[in-house]
Amino acid sequence: MEVVIARHGETEWSRDKRHTGLTDIPLTDTGREQARALARSLAGRAFAAVLSSPLSRAAETCRLAGLEPELDGDLVEWDYGAYEGITTDEIRRKRPGWVLWRDGCPHGEDAAAVGARADRVIARIQALDAEVAVFAHGHVLRVLAARWLGLGPEAGALLALDTATLSTLGYERETPVVRRWNVAANSRPDAPIAPSRASSAS
Repeated sequence: MEVVIARHGETEWSRDKRHTGLTDIPLTDTGREQARALARSLAGRAFAAVLSSPLSRAAETCRLAGLEPELDGDLVEWDYGAYEGITTDEIRRKRPGWVLWRDGCPHGEDAAAVGARADRVIARIQALDAEVAVFAHGHVLRVLAARWLGLGPEAGALLALDTATLSTLGYERETPVVRRWNVAANSRPDAPIAPSRASSAS
């Protein structure tokens, strides 16, 4: 089985590096074009399930990529609470040294809370034992990947993820692995993201 994960296309807030959690910000025109580019990269793939955050920027990205999503509330973005809509620089002017992954957000979530949601999504995916596509948001997908690897949710800090990119999680024998990460959909529009082939090396 493989899990193809896609971060939504550009929004005004993602472009401006503002924390965009539960606010339902739409895609920009650029974001919609990025989403359509994902369709080329996903051409020919058949998924047993297509899961998406219910927030419109993720669900619209999924539909523009040519897939019909099943909405899953566990895939909403990190709840930034009091830090919703502002940048890291703005937060650090009032709270020097703040780090999302370590400190969480007042009146919002910490990494452990997002990790618990990611674990539920992973359990659902693993029960299907088939190829699955997941459309969601930068931070929740980084936590999902960290938990897939058996790492703490805070390890998502090590996995930068741009808008409108595709990544692939899977297995090497019984070991959960990252097969591809942060691949721009339009970097090679003539090269679909084909299923990976497990290495024969021992």
